[in-house]
Amino acid sequence: MVKLAQFPSLSKARIMNENKEKGKRRLSKWLDYGSINGEGQWDPCPTCQGTGRIPRGQEAQLVAVIPCSDQRLKPRHTKLYVCISVVLCLLVCSLILFFLFPRSVDLSPVTLQSSQIYFAPEKVDMIITNKLNLSNHNFVTIQVQDLDLQVLIYETVVGKTKTSNVTTVIPRSQKTLTVVTSITIDDPGLNSYCRSASIRIHTLFLHLQMTIKVSYLSHAEQLSMDTYEYIDCGANSTVPHSFPQLH
Repeated sequence: MVKLAQFPSLSKARIMNENKEKGKRRLSKWLDYGSINGEGQWDPCPTCQGTGRIPRGQEAQLVAVIPCSDQRLKPRHTKLYVCISVVLCLLVCSLILFFLFPRSVDLSPVTLQSSQIYFAPEKVDMIITNKLNLSNHNFVTIQVQDLDLQVLIYETVVGKTKTSNVTTVIPRSQKTLTVVTSITIDDPGLNSYCRSASIRIHTLFLHLQMTIKVSYLSHAEQLSMDTYEYIDCGANSTVPHSFPQLH
């Protein structure tokens, strides 16, 4: 039998092969922790010696290297997650646009609540009270800032009313506004007509021009409406009656 000691080169090669096999088995046990040299061969990691454990206190100084075939670099269901994220973003944007998109605010007359007549030597003074409906179709509260009402008789302005910071209207609701207007009739013909005792009902038609400024969501708009109503200028009236709207 030939002893291996007589062939030192064979003994050294055998020992190196055994060390490499042990190193491979140890690296495969700890998920191939190690470093790669320039020739693409695996060597034991000098930091953890193939155990996968690093010394304490060096966590912030070391950098982990993982192979390109590692599953952590290829997350599953990526397309599904992207599609779900896009759909959720579109849904949220659609809901925001639906609730915050400006909608109409409607102004409509309801009734003439009352009219009070005062006779002066050369004129007739009247105080009329009207009720208006303001409808908010938005999903936000609106601020009613200014209300202007102008009363005309035969294209002649006989009364004006202006009110600031009127009220607020909550979302998807209606609110009734009460507007009191003073009217002065100094025309000799109309003055005689309202005072005439031979006429039982002194019907007088009034042309109302109303303007309201509202604001919501940094958006301001102006609502205008023209309507007509009739009153008895010869006697007081406290019986509410509706009047038509002029389109």
